[in-house]
This record gives sequence, C-alpha cells and structure tokens, in this order.
Amino acid sequence: MVIKTAEFVKSSDKWQDCPEPTMPEYAFIGRSNVGKSSLINAMMNHKYLAKTSGTPGKTQLINHFIINESWYLTDLPGYGYARVSKSMRRDFEKLITNYILNRKNLVNLFILVDARHTPQKIDLEFIEWCGENGIPFSIVFTKADKLKPNVVLANVDHYKEELLKTWEDLPELYVTSAEKKTGCDAILDFITKTNEFLMHNHIKF
Repeated sequence: MVIKTAEFVKSSDKWQDCPEPTMPEYAFIGRSNVGKSSLINAMMNHKYLAKTSGTPGKTQLINHFIINESWYLTDLPGYGYARVSKSMRRDFEKLITNYILNRKNLVNLFILVDARHTPQKIDLEFIEWCGENGIPFSIVFTKADKLKPNVVLANVDHYKEELLKTWEDLPELYVTSAEKKTGCDAILDFITKTNEFLMHNHIKF
C-alpha cells in the first residue's frame, strides 16, 4: 500500500463522539511506552502524525486519522503503567473497552507488545479479554531493532508458547521496528487485503 494521504480527523473522549463509522477502521493499542506512536508514524511515512512522547500514557484520547481517504487508523490510549491517578486510569480503561465493544466499523485491533520482554501478564490478560469478546486482533511486536534477531525470535516463540496454552490457533503476528520500518509493509498489506475483501463482498458499515 502506498500512503498518499494521512490526515488527522479528531480526538474523542468518548466512543460516541468518534467520526461516523462509514469506513473500515484499524485501531492500535498497547501498554504505555510500547512505541505505538512511533510505529504509526513509520507506517504512514510521517514523522509527526501521531504524537510521540518520553512520558508513558501521553495518548489520553481516541485519535482518528483518515488514510488515503478510504480507511480510518485509530490511535488508542495505552493501558498499564501510565503515570496517572487510579481514577484516571479507570476512565482510560472504560474509554478503551467501550470503544472496542461498540465501534461497529472496527475491522481489526493491532495489539502492540514490546519484543524486548517476555510475556507480560497485563498483555496476556488484554489478549484474553479480546478473545472472550470476539474482537478480531493481531499481535505486533515492537522495538525489534533493540535486540539481536535470534533473541527477538526467542521472545516471539515464548509468546506463542504462552498463548497456545489457551488458544487453539494464533492470530497474525508481526515483528516490527519503527526505526528501521521493519514490518510496516506487512501490516499495510494485511490492511489492503482486508479492505479489498470487504469491498469485494460489498460489506458496508
């Protein structure tokens, strides 16, 4: 997929205020500081599309972008150890879950996990919750450039082993690096093929 246009649409503090659900939508989510904004910017070939920050938990709203005037990319607030109060964290969680469960044009949720770490409980719990609620998702391993390739593969295999304890089949897995743009094309190819399938089968929202 060639990114011809990538434009910010709006930020919303509740799912009901999101743009009209008339196009396929792909959302990105992960623990705070997982490198979500950097990966979005790398995929879109745009340095400043999604706001990056050294402070975990910077994304606090649902941010919508329209890509090639044909689909939405959504940047969701991170979950986990954001440096915010417990009540604000609960608000984030409510915002995220309401969006995921109610956004009818959400085609796929890309769950970002840090390739440098072994499976984290909070990520596994979130993945399990998505499965229980029938949410279509893929797992995206970020920051692969920070480790030697064999270590990254070992960590990915560890994740697979952990997931196969409760899952019969694994979702799509992507290994990425925002710095080197590794894996960006693979994710965009998946989005392209999915959009073509929706169009071919006349699926509208």
